[in-house]
Amino acid sequence: MDGNHLPPSQQPPPAQPERRSSFNYDIESTDAAWRGTHTASEALMRYDDDGPREPLLRKRTTNTTSQIAIVGANVCPIESLDYEIVENDLIKQDWRSRKKQQIFQYIVLKWSLVLLIGLCTGLVGFFNNLAVENIAGFKLLLTSDLMLQKRYFTAFLAYGGCNLVLAASAAAICAYIAPAAAGSGIPEVKAYLNGIDAYAILAPSTLFVKNSHSRTTRPYEAESTGFFLYLESSHTTLSYNKFKRVSLLIFGSILGVSAGFVLGKEGPMVHTGACIANLLGQGGSRKYHLTCNWLRYFKNDRDRRDLITCGSAAGVAAAFRAPVGGVLFALEEAASWWRSALLWRTFFTTAVVAVVLRGLIGFCRSGKCGLFGQGGLIMFDLSATIPTYSAQDVVAIIVLGIIGGVFGGLFNFLLDKILRAYSFINEKGAPYKILLTITISIITSACSYGLPWLAPCTPCPADAVEQCPSIGRSTNYKNFQCPPGHYNGLASLFFNTNDDAIRNLFSSGTEKEFQMSTLFVFFTAIYCLGLVTYGIAVPSGLFIPVILAGATYGRIVGTLLGPISDLDPGLFALLGAASFLGGTMRMTVSVCVILLELTNDLLMLPLVMLVLLISKTIADSFSKGVYDQIIVMKGMPFLEAHAEPYMRHLVAGDVVSGPLISFSGVERVGNIVQALRITGHNGFPVVDEPPLSEAPELVGLVLRSHLLVLLKGKGFMKDKVKTSGSFVLKKFGAFDFAKAGSGKGPKIEDLDFTDEEMDMYVDLHPITNTSPYTVVETMSLAKAAVLFRALGLRHLLVVPKTPGRPPIVGILTRHDFMPEHIHGLFPNVHKSH
Repeated sequence: MDGNHLPPSQQPPPAQPERRSSFNYDIESTDAAWRGTHTASEALMRYDDDGPREPLLRKRTTNTTSQIAIVGANVCPIESLDYEIVENDLIKQDWRSRKKQQIFQYIVLKWSLVLLIGLCTGLVGFFNNLAVENIAGFKLLLTSDLMLQKRYFTAFLAYGGCNLVLAASAAAICAYIAPAAAGSGIPEVKAYLNGIDAYAILAPSTLFVKNSHSRTTRPYEAESTGFFLYLESSHTTLSYNKFKRVSLLIFGSILGVSAGFVLGKEGPMVHTGACIANLLGQGGSRKYHLTCNWLRYFKNDRDRRDLITCGSAAGVAAAFRAPVGGVLFALEEAASWWRSALLWRTFFTTAVVAVVLRGLIGFCRSGKCGLFGQGGLIMFDLSATIPTYSAQDVVAIIVLGIIGGVFGGLFNFLLDKILRAYSFINEKGAPYKILLTITISIITSACSYGLPWLAPCTPCPADAVEQCPSIGRSTNYKNFQCPPGHYNGLASLFFNTNDDAIRNLFSSGTEKEFQMSTLFVFFTAIYCLGLVTYGIAVPSGLFIPVILAGATYGRIVGTLLGPISDLDPGLFALLGAASFLGGTMRMTVSVCVILLELTNDLLMLPLVMLVLLISKTIADSFSKGVYDQIIVMKGMPFLEAHAEPYMRHLVAGDVVSGPLISFSGVERVGNIVQALRITGHNGFPVVDEPPLSEAPELVGLVLRSHLLVLLKGKGFMKDKVKTSGSFVLKKFGAFDFAKAGSGKGPKIEDLDFTDEEMDMYVDLHPITNTSPYTVVETMSLAKAAVLFRALGLRHLLVVPKTPGRPPIVGILTRHDFMPEHIHGLFPNVHKSH
């Protein structure tokens, strides 16, 4: 976690860098021989309308910001992803040699993979709901049977005991097997699609708890900005372990939701969909000969990003039965990069999910799925209620929007404080994580079972559509401890699954079902329990707690305005849920469509749009959205779509660090090996100098992974001469340089060279990306930041503006755009806004 975000006691343990020598500098810097011509001066004078300002003193030349982040509850070194298309001689030859059959095969395979992602995510979503409904249904029926026998204390022990066992099991899985499974998973998916990678963010192992085996990995390949990277093999452990972790995410989510916590499975389902996409697209395991040759086309971050975007959309579609909402969620919230072809594939994926769920739900309606019924796969049909609204209703909607913005901003603020407090507990180890989870489980069980005893018994309405009182699990009128002919309104909300509680709040024609005192108690409890539950060691989503709390205060407003409003309190509950979602998540379009798909009520579109816009506007004045806030807390170097205002006062050459490490186009093997051994840089500029060229000339950028493959092939020369590259083109194929999936990439520690080989030379031209993205050193840093994010880059080369100087000034990576790095270089930069 970033040092600027947490006090020292909450800092994760520092990763041990591999770079310990005089080369402990970042790549986006200038070489020692070129330092005299560096354009980023030590004191930069800035001007405004009032004349010269205080100089922006540059304190240092190295990048010292945080090199680790938190994934779930696990501290991980982080790296960036290579979304850029590498254009070198080898890749170009492969493009030219591809036949129409191979191109057609690639297209068909890509659509086949998104089809499989939709099928698998739909099946997992259905299995999640089926398991939750049956486990929670058994627990509630057991408790109800004991209460009917007047064995109230035994009923509480049974109810609390079941919750405790389920919660402890989920916490044990997250604490001991998969620390990264805790939490929603949406911040991690969002960070990955922004270009950030860390071990087990999307490891298929995640799928069965939510992520990450507890084994220790070794930092290896560092981003040129100073970010540690993981060994390719740490990305790609055994396929068996990956499948095991995938299942742990699923089981952890099922246990957590079944335990009665105020949380949802929607966030974990997004993470699950992304993990399924990553698993299907990475190509299997070379070590165990499970690699599918066809999947070699997808051994790159660019195609995997597209598949993972489809997976995240499929997760939302599976959680809410909202296919269009899933597409818009991926577009609005998850993805940092979008194109029209991706829109079509994402839409196809969510459509497959919808078809799978509809078919399986139809099968379950025949009674062959145990206790699975209306409670599974939440769907609240409000289409029977015809909304007619007048001017006073619009005023009420505006009030709801303001309330949602205030409550949403307060929720995010308090959640930030609670998560920071939990970090003191979680850093003490797995037993303390489990103890915290058990404590929250006991509190939740006590509230769910105890608070309904404080509510009065209400006579059943004569015109009740459903049976009252009802004894089943999924009901609107819970008898609880009340005499015949009466029901307990608070028990109807507490003593149900979260999905059933939402359905009761959204139900129409029930104006007098819930008393004001019942709604106030339930809102207070859900608001507080939602805050303290998120952050414990279980997979947890925030959508359901937010919808529950918002629907409750929406119904309160609807009940208060009943005499003057034409809207049903159930519709006010819907609008309240929308306002709270807008205030916490800060999503508008996707939330609007998800809610309309959930309720099947298109006539509410104008009101839902209005309340979302108002609540988001109000909440934005307080803080960031909850997922953006969590990303910052986890220390992830997330690039926003817009540049910070102070970046307009700096240029690209101001933030590059030194010294730069570069290679000649024909380089001595010993120099390459030495650089790879003592640095963790991921990319190296390649510069031709006389006699290879008339003047120093930037050839391009060569990646560390490509250098390792080339060194392993040992195609060396005795003389320093530029070749045609025929040896490399004949010996290697483009797929030899593809990013390792479940296979094991070469490591410099595993390569041995004789003294004779160390004095030989290797031609880097065939594997050098000859068209890297470059910017002139005087380009505004704000422009460079927007360009870097929009293109999904990992390296952005900075070149000099004037001739007669070395051909490269430095390299920018995402680390150089981080506020802590810029403010570390220029402590007074904030004064130049």
